[in-house]
Amino acid sequence: PQAKVSAHYLIRRDGQSFQLVDEADRAWHAGVSYWRGQTDMNSASIGIELDYDGHVGGAVAAFPEAQMEALMALLQDIVGRHGLDPRNILGHSDIAPGRKIDPGAAFDWPALHKAGFGLWCDDVTIEDVPSLEMGSGDKAVAPLQKALAAFGYQLAASGIYDEATATVVTAFQRHFRPAKVDGIADAQTQSLIYAYCRAALKS
Repeated sequence: PQAKVSAHYLIRRDGQSFQLVDEADRAWHAGVSYWRGQTDMNSASIGIELDYDGHVGGAVAAFPEAQMEALMALLQDIVGRHGLDPRNILGHSDIAPGRKIDPGAAFDWPALHKAGFGLWCDDVTIEDVPSLEMGSGDKAVAPLQKALAAFGYQLAASGIYDEATATVVTAFQRHFRPAKVDGIADAQTQSLIYAYCRAALKS
């Protein structure tokens, strides 16, 4: 298509679902993307788009219950048929930090996890460590960058808290700490990054 944008599925706010592209075919929903060594997520994923305009005008609205229920039903079907690891349900903002923000900070990842999809950690112990932000060369920067890379993001362990690091941290926060998305690795963010890295690497 001329727009070069497509997805395998679209779910409307009222819960109606439409299959737009056969799962065996490549849809153009991810664009330039990366996750755990895969540089062409369009060819390695099934794309689901949600009809959502909650960010219009700066407002953040919750996703409709009917839409979330339809998404969970679709995920149940896809994961079951393909034998996928349900922890590997991601947002576009995870695989394309800085370029995509969907599904956004209002998306209910905890509810999705409760239904058996995605990764979510409760009761993470917050370590008392100093915040890391743009320009920092603290010795804690490189290990944090390595943890983010091990988790799945494309990030080099430069040892400097550069723009690429802030962009990835912002994407992480948007998914796993949506209450405050600022690109600064404060104590809570650092503790969450290490907790999620450990959880993701469990067999």
